[in-house]
Amino acid sequence: MSKKFFYALSVLTGMIIGVGIFGIPYCFAQTGILIGFFYLIFLTIVVTSIHLLYGEIILRTGQDCRLVGYGEKYLGPKGKAAVTGIVIFQFYGALLAYIIAGGYFLNIIFGRFFGGTDFSWSLIFFALGALAIFFGLKTVSLSEFFMAIILVVLACLFVLKGAPFVSFENLKGFNLMKFFLPYGVVFFSLTGGAAVPELRQILKGQERKIKRVIVLGTVIPAVIYFLFALVVVGTTGQDTSKDAISGLVPYLGQNIIVLGAVFGFLTVITSFLMLGLNLRKMFQLDYKLNKFLAWALACFIPLIAFLIGFKDFIMVIGLIGAVAGGFEGIVTILIYRRAKKMGNRQPEYSLKLNRIFIWTMVLLFALGIFYEFIYLAK
Repeated sequence: MSKKFFYALSVLTGMIIGVGIFGIPYCFAQTGILIGFFYLIFLTIVVTSIHLLYGEIILRTGQDCRLVGYGEKYLGPKGKAAVTGIVIFQFYGALLAYIIAGGYFLNIIFGRFFGGTDFSWSLIFFALGALAIFFGLKTVSLSEFFMAIILVVLACLFVLKGAPFVSFENLKGFNLMKFFLPYGVVFFSLTGGAAVPELRQILKGQERKIKRVIVLGTVIPAVIYFLFALVVVGTTGQDTSKDAISGLVPYLGQNIIVLGAVFGFLTVITSFLMLGLNLRKMFQLDYKLNKFLAWALACFIPLIAFLIGFKDFIMVIGLIGAVAGGFEGIVTILIYRRAKKMGNRQPEYSLKLNRIFIWTMVLLFALGIFYEFIYLAK
């Protein structure tokens, strides 16, 4: 396998592995490890399929686009508007999740010295990030890929350090009353469609390898998530915290937890700046708004959501995963069906999916969206 292959694989893996890794253990602890494992296997298959569909759309289209561009090309202006709405919702939801998680991590790092709560540290996190977005500061010098590498190393470190504390009694839980809880969180954690168009650029001349990269690049994070969740839940059981790492203090000690929080914070602030800057630029360039208004729209809508009560990290990433991920999956399938007929290029791979499988996935996403709102209402 070539260097290009491994670079492409690292890009997709790096895009997928992110702050979602910290939410998975809590969900598994609440429902039971077996239910969590079921969702991880099932959604890995589903998300891999969506990534493959997106990859084939790209290979069937002569020009380079992103999902919004493919929506316009194959579904018309309404398709473009729908995809744009989904993307903005995803961005806002992710920014909100980063504000919440940033407060968790800053409190772990600095709370023992200066006091404060997760809420107050979230406001500090937002202030720092929003100022950086306004002045256009670049993201932390380490790329998303290197942050993902750090997270992988960190997860492996926690697995190795935590393994001796694992109790199989903590892995026996089984709670059908919370059966749906992991769906959106795991979905959020596995989605990395934004990286799929980059694979075509990286593997130019070797496009036939894209399919293998997509499969491996989606499965590898799932394996890492499972090992991390297995050790965290096996160690802390029902006391597993929503950020995964703070609950490990009695077992692994304060120093390694602070180290994990530092890397978690760097990951979150990098992603916050990247998404915030992209959103600000979109409002400036595509909607012709002035810099101040574009900045305010990009940053303060997630803050308002946080202030009015959306402070639950698991709830937020579950909502974004189930709703935004579900709509994105449906739109990708609709674009794929049109690209099969209207594409102007012979793809390097062509999926043989029957209509039953396709429409079952559409139904799954629709039910996931519907039930997420029912679950939140409860």
